[in-house]
Amino acid sequence: MLDTQYDPDSGFGIDRIRQLLPHRYPFLLVDRVLGVTLKPEARIATVKNVTANEPYFTGHFPEHPVLPGVIMIEILAQSAGIITMLTHEELGQETHQFYLAKVDNARFLRLVQPGDQLIVHAMQKRTIRGMGIYSAAGYVDGEIAISADFMCAARA
Repeated sequence: MLDTQYDPDSGFGIDRIRQLLPHRYPFLLVDRVLGVTLKPEARIATVKNVTANEPYFTGHFPEHPVLPGVIMIEILAQSAGIITMLTHEELGQETHQFYLAKVDNARFLRLVQPGDQLIVHAMQKRTIRGMGIYSAAGYVDGEIAISADFMCAARA
């Protein structure tokens, strides 16, 4: 599991998430930030509450609904996006749109279903020339469900 030491007062809800991310329903997938730390390494813990009324469940194994893997990757990427935006904010840097550019080492280890709460731990490994490199993992009931490394690139 990635480090889970965060300032207990650093969490926030959907209103602040909407200020940081450009996504909106049905593609704003992070429900809450549990905690964040930007120094010495940028890390975040977020929550995605998985509910049965989400649009992809009507067609993705409807008799046995499972959160699609691509949606789980997007949840990890959005969590990392929050880190990026907060880091730019703190440094007083101009913020750009960041787009998922590469996914490596994705592992889907447990099904995620309606009623589950996916807890994501993400960290920024480094930034180089307008790109952020991240590592993230999602857990359900303390059991790892997904892990991946990925890169996001900025566009003005």
